[in-house]
Amino acid sequence: MKTRLLVIGFGMAAQRFLEELLPLKGEAFDVTVCGAEAEPAYDRVRLSSALALGSELGALQLKPQPWYEEHEVRQVLGDSVARLDLGAKQAHTASGQVLGFDHVVLATGSQPLLPPLPGLQLPGVQVFRRLADVQALRQAARPGVRAVVVGGGLLGLEAAYGLSLLGASVTVLHLAERLMERQLDAQAAAYLQRDLEAKGIHFELGAETVALEGGERLNAVKLKDGRVLAADLAVLAIGIRPETALAREAGLQVKRGIVVDDELATSHAGAWALGECAEHRGVCYGLVAPLYEQAATLAKRLAGMERAPYAGSSVYAKLKVAGLEVFSAGDFMGGPQSRQLVVEDGTRGLYKKAVFEGPRLVGAVLVGDASASTRLLAAMKKEDGQQEAREALGLGGTAATSPLQGLSEHELLCQCNQVTLGAVKQAVRSQGLRSVTAVRACTTASSSCGSCTSLVEAVLRQENSAPSPVLPVPAAPVAGIQAGGLAMAGAKS
Repeated sequence: MKTRLLVIGFGMAAQRFLEELLPLKGEAFDVTVCGAEAEPAYDRVRLSSALALGSELGALQLKPQPWYEEHEVRQVLGDSVARLDLGAKQAHTASGQVLGFDHVVLATGSQPLLPPLPGLQLPGVQVFRRLADVQALRQAARPGVRAVVVGGGLLGLEAAYGLSLLGASVTVLHLAERLMERQLDAQAAAYLQRDLEAKGIHFELGAETVALEGGERLNAVKLKDGRVLAADLAVLAIGIRPETALAREAGLQVKRGIVVDDELATSHAGAWALGECAEHRGVCYGLVAPLYEQAATLAKRLAGMERAPYAGSSVYAKLKVAGLEVFSAGDFMGGPQSRQLVVEDGTRGLYKKAVFEGPRLVGAVLVGDASASTRLLAAMKKEDGQQEAREALGLGGTAATSPLQGLSEHELLCQCNQVTLGAVKQAVRSQGLRSVTAVRACTTASSSCGSCTSLVEAVLRQENSAPSPVLPVPAAPVAGIQAGGLAMAGAKS
């Protein structure tokens, strides 16, 4: 008899878990996946490009419908689990369905963080988290619409850029004194702000929103300093919080997220959790790469395979904000004993910083050109990363002529999907691949957040005698952003 496996939540983490588990031991499981949204799993990282470009669901879906049919995955869509009875091993949905299980995996993700503001329920007030939000914003945004985005993190900036492309007049309100303060230092944030202002977006920093005002619908946003900004549309994008209500009511241990151990096991036998809703060693990840690492660990655990326990993930941000490449990792601010190496070219909008504690590279920031990010991440793992960091930034007399210079073939080219440089090179050679699209289909590299696309292009240039035609990857957040979204490999804030 097959083991009944119920997956609650149908986002990117749940989908990757199924992709990891089913090839290993799919025949042993009777799989049901239950999602609150009406659509099967889609690429949430690319919602920002969907807003700007109008991408339909088909372009965002992670797997076509025949894939689920082939693997005999039962889908329960648009019907959230309202009650989880771990003792009886049953999940009760909002529509009244009862789903039995032997193992249950909670991948409930996160919800937008909403400030306690008067006027939240006014028509014209919107969040930016799901495909339905994108569709609502596209209907609301048009030339002449006055849009206010509350939140200057990744999600807020992506929403602002998308609305601007749709013709809206956009103002971003941010409580902090610089944009993306969790991922960028002051100088890097200044470069980002300058780039976005050139695209027509206005910013009010150090601005605290205290009320959303209007009669039948929103017409203004009020600030703490007394100013009132006229607004036809307000988008709240100040962060996310793990969705834990179902787990808490079921009696599972919950702190900020659903507490899991190195096996991704919760406090109840047979119940597991992964993704944005899970808290591992005190950390909740709002990132693509850690979610995928968790999915691989849990899949091997349930398949009964030998595996390494999940020990946590490195936190870094590599993304494109409105087309501008941005990267940060580690302690990029530095402490009193740190030393900084800064390369800056204001005429080209380039800013690069490496932070050292003794000989160790402990943090880095890149704006305008993130091609050195892979080498910097590798240098951060070394006892002495000084020379490699200098070379990655184009110093030391050995400036890199390719973003691949200095990378060994066993190092990861695609962090999200754990694809090595050697694997991509081998695929290009053996399959005669000549485009990024072909590499994605063959290896999955660059198929999630798209941040490694420039590296895939470099492999194609290196392995083929002529430049290869590639399809552009829409601007999207990337793996490595701490909860606060979509990179959401990506977070969003």
